[in-house]
Amino acid sequence: MAPWNNPSFLQEVLLESKAMEEWLIEVRRSLHRIPEPGNKEQKTSNLICKLLEEMNIPYRRSYGTAIVGLLEGKKPGHCVAFRADMDALPIEEPSDRPYASLHHGYMHACGHDAHMTVALGVAKLLAAHRQDFSGSVKFLFQPAEETTGGAKPMIEAGCLENPHVDLVLGLHVVPELPAGMAEVKIGPFYGASDSLEIVVKGRSSHAAYPEQGVDAIVVSASIIQALQTIVSRSISALDNAVITIGKIQGGVRSNILANEVIMIGTIRTLSEDLRCFMRTRVKEICTKIAAAFGASCEVHIRPSYPVLINDESATELVRATAISILGESNVIMRQEPNLGVEDFAYFLRERPGTFWHLGCGKPRMEKIYPLHSAEFDIDEACLPIGVAIQAASALTFLQFRNQEQG
Repeated sequence: MAPWNNPSFLQEVLLESKAMEEWLIEVRRSLHRIPEPGNKEQKTSNLICKLLEEMNIPYRRSYGTAIVGLLEGKKPGHCVAFRADMDALPIEEPSDRPYASLHHGYMHACGHDAHMTVALGVAKLLAAHRQDFSGSVKFLFQPAEETTGGAKPMIEAGCLENPHVDLVLGLHVVPELPAGMAEVKIGPFYGASDSLEIVVKGRSSHAAYPEQGVDAIVVSASIIQALQTIVSRSISALDNAVITIGKIQGGVRSNILANEVIMIGTIRTLSEDLRCFMRTRVKEICTKIAAAFGASCEVHIRPSYPVLINDESATELVRATAISILGESNVIMRQEPNLGVEDFAYFLRERPGTFWHLGCGKPRMEKIYPLHSAEFDIDEACLPIGVAIQAASALTFLQFRNQEQG
């Protein structure tokens, strides 16, 4: 393979990636047929291990279904890691696709089958060139991104050590961009998430005599309204935050005042300072409004994923690589973050790296079906593009950094 600073290097990587397109499609469809929930990805994990064995890439089980593959180059050097999430969603897929889910009630509706396939494609490409680069590459196949979060337990189990990872890369397919396009962002990209449970306790009475009780439903309605004012009146209009109450449950009959209401929701923010403020303000509003009505209130906030913050130099590496492969007009430098969440953020708290978007939208579609939709599907032409950008970024990093070290 040509050296990293040779103009033909990136095109050579792209050509090799496209040459394995048929294999990539086969792998993706095999994974798509066997979607499994978080921490139960047994068939998925077994298939990945089988493919790594065929590539002669050693691997170990990190914890549960997690897998860490390690590809070593011709001599020691820096280490790049690729993360691919493995779990699926509890969604029933239409059965008219030739590669539709065989597991009733589950579907790869968030593109994790594509993420795994791209990582396996990078492994296959780099395994064929293990004598052409120094350093090592890790492949982190992670469970439970959609539920409990598998990144943190993998890190705690040592996936970023032995050898020490110097750069970590991840991607997510997005249907809003057609295949052949990519999107990157420097700095905060995805938000932090906190799970919220509010329990309002009033006092039951007959609906005809409301003065004898404390209506937990009325109290909850006031709390919900007031919570929305945190974003509009308690934080700067230049900051990003959202509070959503997604579920409310209370009451037993139409003519009885509810003595208890349970509300469940989420808080999304883009900085740790704002995250702490929001937690404090939510508790203040809930408890004080409840007290004003003569009710009591318990607020339980469970921290979830942190803010995902992309490293500048890592993002510029992927951006430059993508531009060389796709052309500048097909690579978007995103300016605004979003308040979705991604547990890849845990990896980026430990190591420099970047998380980017790979376009997977199909051309000439009448409608774009979003992630987490039963109709979601990808244009499989995106697979070799993802492989090329990831593999070329890793090789560029390894060869450049190892030359610096030498």
